[in-house]
Amino acid sequence: MDCSSVIEHRGCRLAYKIRGSGVPVLFIQGTGVHGDGWAPQVAALADLGQCLTFDNRGMGRSQPLGAPLTVAQMAEDALAVMDAAGWDSAHVVGHSLGGLVALQVALMARARVRSLALLCTFARGRDATKPSPWMLWVGLRTQLGPRRSRRHAFLQMVLPPAEHATVDRDALAERLAPLFGHDLADQPPVAMKQLRAMSACDLTPRLAELAGLPTLVVSAGHDRIAPPASGRAIAAGISGARFVELAGAAHGVPLTDACRINALLLEHLSGAEH
Repeated sequence: MDCSSVIEHRGCRLAYKIRGSGVPVLFIQGTGVHGDGWAPQVAALADLGQCLTFDNRGMGRSQPLGAPLTVAQMAEDALAVMDAAGWDSAHVVGHSLGGLVALQVALMARARVRSLALLCTFARGRDATKPSPWMLWVGLRTQLGPRRSRRHAFLQMVLPPAEHATVDRDALAERLAPLFGHDLADQPPVAMKQLRAMSACDLTPRLAELAGLPTLVVSAGHDRIAPPASGRAIAAGISGARFVELAGAAHGVPLTDACRINALLLEHLSGAEH
């Protein structure tokens, strides 16, 4: 099954795509990335399941913003596209902010979530937005200066140090642009609203409510945005959750090392179905 469609929900035309056949899998993206950023995962999982990706409210083709942006609103949007697809339940996969939204989806509608896969994420949004000296310096460089320098600074946020030092950064930035949905020198206007929504959300006190829900938590060893400690805290809070730390990886690992992420997702989804 391959289709794309748009639904009206709370003042926004939410754009979504479904590819593949089998068990339903909902993918939720993070800050400043459109739904097609999941392309490497969809390509690997489409033989196992129906993969639903969508542009978050205010991002890509999901316009206009329409309503105040909160993590709860983003979770409601995710449930709305599930409704549009005719899905009673689905496995839910989220990256970064999308992982926080996935947790909110499970807390709002646990019966509709078959399992959770949380990649490079956190339960307390301000953990990812607190202004460390490194984040302030690199974040400033993503917004100021020549476009080429801004792209390189952005890559520094999503690549492990060794890879950033050796990779052809210009070629990589060009290859990643279609997956992010924009030139890496630019950030979509909604990105700051997404970061504010993320900072205001703390689901840590409610993690125990998800005990027993099949949950995979994956962190990257060199992730400066969602360090492994944040992933461990989620896994510790959800009884029965599995935690995996990927050495030599950083925040952009679903795109830069898709093979490792895809193998973990395939194993997780297969196990959750049996």
